[in-house]
Amino acid sequence: MNSLFKHYTWKNFHCSYSVHASQENLPSKFALLLIHPIGVGLSGVFWHRFANLWQQKGYAYPLYNPDLLGCGKSDMPHLAYYPIDWAKQLQFFSETVIQKPVILVVQGALFPVAIKLIQNSAQSNFIKGLVLSGPPAWRTMTEAGNILQQQLIWNLFFDTPLGNLFYRYARRRQFLSSFSVRQLFAEAEEVDSEWLSFLETGATDLNSRYAVFSFLAGFWRENQAQAIQSIEQPTLVLFGEKASSISREGIAETPQKRLELYLKNFSAARGCIIPGRNVLPYESTEEFVTEVFQFVESIEG
Repeated sequence: MNSLFKHYTWKNFHCSYSVHASQENLPSKFALLLIHPIGVGLSGVFWHRFANLWQQKGYAYPLYNPDLLGCGKSDMPHLAYYPIDWAKQLQFFSETVIQKPVILVVQGALFPVAIKLIQNSAQSNFIKGLVLSGPPAWRTMTEAGNILQQQLIWNLFFDTPLGNLFYRYARRRQFLSSFSVRQLFAEAEEVDSEWLSFLETGATDLNSRYAVFSFLAGFWRENQAQAIQSIEQPTLVLFGEKASSISREGIAETPQKRLELYLKNFSAARGCIIPGRNVLPYESTEEFVTEVFQFVESIEG
């Protein structure tokens, strides 16, 4: 198996990605485009367990794993990032680097980025399917954030020396461990040194805070109900059996109820609940790989 680390230029920014493909790969109609979550220290490295197991199984679908702008090995300009910005980056990446139809595999609250990408790419028809790993609570996805409040918290806190100090605090190993146990993993022992080390490494550059703060400010919060209902691509929705929500809106939703709400609002979706909580590709890799592969095979026919 092999993993090729490469770079491309988008809008004069240096962007990084890796390609994961088994030596046994046969020609396939699709590639999988992985969209990593945004958070302290997070980047395309998030997908490494998924990519390693996918390669080991010799599946005939290459994985393209880009670092979003502001994350990982990509440039980290001082910007307020919106889903449309990352969607345009991924559209360029798909059209110029991948150059074949893709199935999007999206972690968590990066679902709005996938929505924008699907909308922007409607004419080219290169997105053939969508996998959602633990997307936000349905109410979170369908209740718009307060734009004025978002701008105020960015200008008065995140984009100030106070924000800089807060990020220094949030990237400490103790904080990362506590947050991961409280909000991300089903089992505390799964928050291991491997997970914490790659978060610490990813947060070393303080400029990585701009992508994280853009997420925390809620720039991704819109009413996406109509946009979701207009998605025609086959969709797989996966939730962990202990899925939880950081937002107040989603606290009352059980995993089963959340899944039912999602499936009800897609035109062509199926889904299931697997072990784990909120980072399924990392904590429940075997089950996640199995579900994704079966879904991709069903699309290729």
